[in-house]
Amino acid sequence: MSVPFPLEGGCDCRAVRYRMTSAPLVVHCCHCRWCQRESGASFALNAMIESDRVLDLGEVPGLVHTPSASGAGQQIARCPHCRVAVWSHYSAAGPLVKFVRVGTLDTPDHLPPDVHIFTASRQPWVVIPPGARACAEYYAREEVWSAGSLARRAALLPRIEAWRATQRRPA
Repeated sequence: MSVPFPLEGGCDCRAVRYRMTSAPLVVHCCHCRWCQRESGASFALNAMIESDRVLDLGEVPGLVHTPSASGAGQQIARCPHCRVAVWSHYSAAGPLVKFVRVGTLDTPDHLPPDVHIFTASRQPWVVIPPGARACAEYYAREEVWSAGSLARRAALLPRIEAWRATQRRPA
């Protein structure tokens, strides 16, 4: 399926609006218990994309720090009015990568999952389609991501490393 980019999305009250200017690096359907708890659903569907490829079209969402399984936490971007979560920033790449909630897109059907992850903890009544890529836990990036996405990640890595260096505390 050819996806027509850009794609737009936002929160329920439409105060927060955004535009994804290109395809994401990858789309995860995460079945871990943390995502189940945070979404209030049986999984979370996130499009991982460089933050500079997501343009703010409305109000800027507020960031809420929440715990994560890694212990490093995540920043969830929520509308300041209706409180809908539109994306997250995880500690590995911080503000440089957004995990956009696919369900907040105006046309979420354009971004089905590339991979189902942490299926070992999926709800037993969730049926993963035959032939869909699925992993009991996480996966080897090189086995799942496209060559183009791997190249985009390689280009982003120096910026991620520079950001991480600013996060380290002096000894």
